[in-house]
Amino acid sequence: MVVYSFYIFDRHTECVYARTWLPSDRPLSSSTGAAAGAVTNGASKPKRRDDNDNTAKLIFGTVFSLRNMVRRLGGEDDAFISYRTAQYKLHYYETPSNTRFVMLTDTSTMSMRNVLHQIYINLWVEYVVKNPLSPVEHKGGEGVKNELFELGLDQFVRSLM
Repeated sequence: MVVYSFYIFDRHTECVYARTWLPSDRPLSSSTGAAAGAVTNGASKPKRRDDNDNTAKLIFGTVFSLRNMVRRLGGEDDAFISYRTAQYKLHYYETPSNTRFVMLTDTSTMSMRNVLHQIYINLWVEYVVKNPLSPVEHKGGEGVKNELFELGLDQFVRSLM
């Protein structure tokens, strides 16, 4: 399994956390879209804030549109879980509080819904929600800056590979 990137969107559709894992030996190419690299050595390449913002907006727009389409065609009981392109597979998990978790992986990865649920329960709730110093609302694009959450997420994703 290869994980490309991970995003968290709050109930106001703001991207409050984004993480991209890229290998050191594979350059970014414009033909691969949002999933430009894969985790091989766990290296994380920093990107410009504008690039992250635009990618996050595109991902949320895609998820929002597909989720609405699934609900219109299948009814309120149906849920959008994932979709696959030739380059990547997008996995989606939405909590009861409308926090949305999105993970991009390689195309051969099975459903990551349980993994996203585990990230929500074991990492997000424990390190961000229960943290009295963490803001409840992340207005104006202020993201989550929690070292324990970031370390836990990195270790958890590496354990999956």
